[in-house]
Amino acid sequence: KAGNVVLKPELLGEFQKYAEEKLGKSKPLFFVFHGGSGSEKDKIATALSNGVVKMNVDTDTQWAYWEGLMNFYKKKEGYLQGQIGNPEGEDKPNKSYYDPRKWVRESELSMVKRVKESCTDLKNV
Repeated sequence: KAGNVVLKPELLGEFQKYAEEKLGKSKPLFFVFHGGSGSEKDKIATALSNGVVKMNVDTDTQWAYWEGLMNFYKKKEGYLQGQIGNPEGEDKPNKSYYDPRKWVRESELSMVKRVKESCTDLKNV
């Protein structure tokens, strides 16, 4: 779902048409889609067809990274309340759950998935 900004990528087509008339060249403009995070897939497709060559998706990737951590925490919450003691027993250690390499990895996997989705949406793969 898009954020607070209402993007109108169809306007890019109008800009291209104007530039074509003035320059006598098909699609002479190359656009950067600032604020592309959260855009609907049909808006992305429209933007691409109208000359967008780069789209910024930083907010989407930040959220994906956070979501990986959040999901890890929710899934392992019972193991992340202290160094010792978890659903398997009060004397069971939790080091392997709160080790940053574990939850950072889950964040990275979530972000990789989102980057792949963006690459597909942008026809980079």
